[in-house]
Amino acid sequence: MADELELLRRANPVPVDAPHFGDGPLDHHAERQLNRLLHGQTPGPRSRARLAWGLVATAVVAALALTLVLGGPSTPPAVAAPRPLVVRADSTPVPLQLLAERAGQDAADGSPGLRKGTHVLTWSMGMSQDKPPVTFAEERIVRWKADDTHTELVVATDPRHPGRPVLSDEDGEPRLVADGHVISRQTFGPSWSDAPPESAPPHDPTRLRAYLQEAGYRDTPLSTPQLLDAVDVLLDHWTLGARENAALVRLLADAEGLRPVGQVTDRLGRRGQAYVYDGSGARRMLIMDPATGAVLGLESTATVAEPEWGLRTGDVMEYSAWMR
Repeated sequence: MADELELLRRANPVPVDAPHFGDGPLDHHAERQLNRLLHGQTPGPRSRARLAWGLVATAVVAALALTLVLGGPSTPPAVAAPRPLVVRADSTPVPLQLLAERAGQDAADGSPGLRKGTHVLTWSMGMSQDKPPVTFAEERIVRWKADDTHTELVVATDPRHPGRPVLSDEDGEPRLVADGHVISRQTFGPSWSDAPPESAPPHDPTRLRAYLQEAGYRDTPLSTPQLLDAVDVLLDHWTLGARENAALVRLLADAEGLRPVGQVTDRLGRRGQAYVYDGSGARRMLIMDPATGAVLGLESTATVAEPEWGLRTGDVMEYSAWMR
């Protein structure tokens, strides 16, 4: 872990003497640097993946330690890995162009509207050379208030029961249920940032592409892997409305190499259409609502084994499931 920590120190976009360190959000420059650190294309794919896994492993150790402290000595650690989603063999793939038409029709009345905040269930794999891979699952809900303050609640979940809800949001306020263990509960003051992804996303495809470019890849045109990364970042900040969904599907329909493969049932039991991009060492699967075009989930699985890290072909490295 020492090597990963040293890499983090060198890549830290905010030095310890930065004016906003510890008492406020990152400035625009630091946000862009952090996005590039987490989602950029340099160094090479393997090196970048190993750094990301090292970061996740650090978070896993801290989160599991917190879970054990908060949940007591009998709390089972979250270590079970989810299996890759399986496409139904008898299903008919829906082209993204057709899905874009459906999304446009669904957005005709502009409802539902855009909402800042997110509710997402995630799995992340952490690896090291001397221990088996560890998968940590958590559920996060972020809600913004009229005074521009927001709350964030992060709860550990047990991935041996994928899809089991651990948060309730019936009244617009996050509520705990019995089998969730709180990792963090925070309230933040008003945000001063007006840069993507903090600013509201547009519902025009051309402007949305420029917005996503500004959010993380200012210097290069968005490739398909970068576009998928940008979608991940966007949905971790916003719950898209019908018009934003339609713009995003139109953008995805023009993405090179993103192909329809058929129907899947996601980890929350929702039926969706799957779209796959095969890249260097990983397969990305985007799961979308077949009627509205809303992104339901994004899965990344290994297509190349890394025996020294305990990674096997087909292992789920990351998965996110977004909810309204």
